[in-house]
Amino acid sequence: MAASNWALDKSHSGISFSVRHMMITNVRGNFNEFDATVSADPANLADLEATLTIDVNSISTKDEGRDGHLKSPDFFNAEQFPQITFKKTSIETKGGEDYALTGDLTIAGVTKSVTLNAEISGPAKDPWGNVKLGVAADGVIHRSEFGLTWNAALETGGLLVGDAIKVHIELEFAQAN
Repeated sequence: MAASNWALDKSHSGISFSVRHMMITNVRGNFNEFDATVSADPANLADLEATLTIDVNSISTKDEGRDGHLKSPDFFNAEQFPQITFKKTSIETKGGEDYALTGDLTIAGVTKSVTLNAEISGPAKDPWGNVKLGVAADGVIHRSEFGLTWNAALETGGLLVGDAIKVHIELEFAQAN
């Protein structure tokens, strides 16, 4: 199969995260609006081209007050930086469907190289003859590296919001050409 473009199937895709809250539990959230572009030959992923764009204003943690605070200058500053972006810079096979996917991640105007553990599955035909490709990626980023340092001290010691953010991405693509 030659390199081709793949269109994101949003109805079978999602981006979620979790962060430690009060040092006792995890708060989970997701981004509801995002897009991705991929050009790839599934038989030779060395030349994979991929970008992901996330609308910061689509953040949802099931708490409107918290969501508003996350969009504020204390965190993402969504008015000034409305998008989070990831652009693939390299990919390394780890065997089978497992890869190390490295790219430039930009949050709130700060760009850092990050590596995610990725699983790339397919291609496979769905019951209607469409060729599909799946990408799942997981990793941990540290919000302080992107200038997101707001916090509050707890009376019992420690901080209100953890620094490590666990990221989980599930994307399904349909071959476009």
